[in-house]
Amino acid sequence: MRASASDVKDYYETLGVPRDAAQDDIKRAFRRLARETHPDANPGDAAAEARFREVAEAYEVLSDPQRRAAYDRGELSDPGNLFSSFAGIDDLLNSFFGGMGSFGGRARARAPRGPDARVSVELTLEEVATGVRREVSFATTVECGHCRGGGAEPGHPPRTCEQCGGSGARRISQRTLLGSMTTVVSCDACRGAGQIVDTPCTRCAGQRVTRETRAIAVDIPAGIDDGTRLRLTGHGGSAGAGTASGDLYLDVRVLADERFTREGEHLHHAARIGLAAAALGTKVEVPLLGGDSETLDVEPGTQPGTVVRLPGAGLPRLQRRGRGDLFVEYVVEVPSELSAEEREALETFARLRGERIAEPKRRRRRKG
Repeated sequence: MRASASDVKDYYETLGVPRDAAQDDIKRAFRRLARETHPDANPGDAAAEARFREVAEAYEVLSDPQRRAAYDRGELSDPGNLFSSFAGIDDLLNSFFGGMGSFGGRARARAPRGPDARVSVELTLEEVATGVRREVSFATTVECGHCRGGGAEPGHPPRTCEQCGGSGARRISQRTLLGSMTTVVSCDACRGAGQIVDTPCTRCAGQRVTRETRAIAVDIPAGIDDGTRLRLTGHGGSAGAGTASGDLYLDVRVLADERFTREGEHLHHAARIGLAAAALGTKVEVPLLGGDSETLDVEPGTQPGTVVRLPGAGLPRLQRRGRGDLFVEYVVEVPSELSAEEREALETFARLRGERIAEPKRRRRRKG
């Protein structure tokens, strides 16, 4: 199975606010658009339903300071597909409008959902530069093959829950700013399943799922940063037949590289040269991503800390065109130990330059 991260949408345009909008402006925009586009206010309008999902997704990102900052930087931190079902959108409305998920007299039962899974992925800087398809394995829940995810022993089908009539939920209505809204809570008797199992499956003990190790191939985009978390909707665990799967979260770790230090899409390299080479000039080989190198001419009289910029030799910009730069800093090494010949040569040089130097320390002779 193969998965890839979704393209990041323009959430500011979705809410109709500028990129520097204050949180209060974002809230007001969401409140207005949620009321206009909610499917209960537009029955049968598929376009309104899709628009409502976009509005809710945009608010979920821009209302959270950390998510918003990551989004503004162009990072793939939990991008897109924030809501795999209307249950997820109802969660947002519950927190925003005081606990009411649906309005207009129509309530949606929250379907059971499988558990999320989480796995760490380690990348080299070379893999970050090109992007990589990586297969990851993780332990999670899958539908029980014996009962086919129903939880009941074959030949002993479950019965419909009498308390909820098979809906798996009970509803509580209340008047709010958006009109008549209904809170949907899970049925206590069947725990939201809508059915009651009298004879549990002998293999999964009625849990409807078993645990196993799954493998999935994931396309990780070029330029991704260390610490980024990717979310792959629906690739997590199962809760049984007829339920939505959980999500798979990938925590990206970029391994240290002895050649470079990273600053966003830019790279830094320390090129070490000797004292005489800095004074007289030399050539240095600078490593590049991909295994190549470039020869740089070090001008005579180069000072310690001099930085040379190699445009476009850095990392790709995540979800943007172009690449960063490579900055090469010349580190002039001063020898800490000298042979007699080297010291004599440097003393001659100092005299010619008129520089004052310390007298050599002489060892004291020990008495008898």
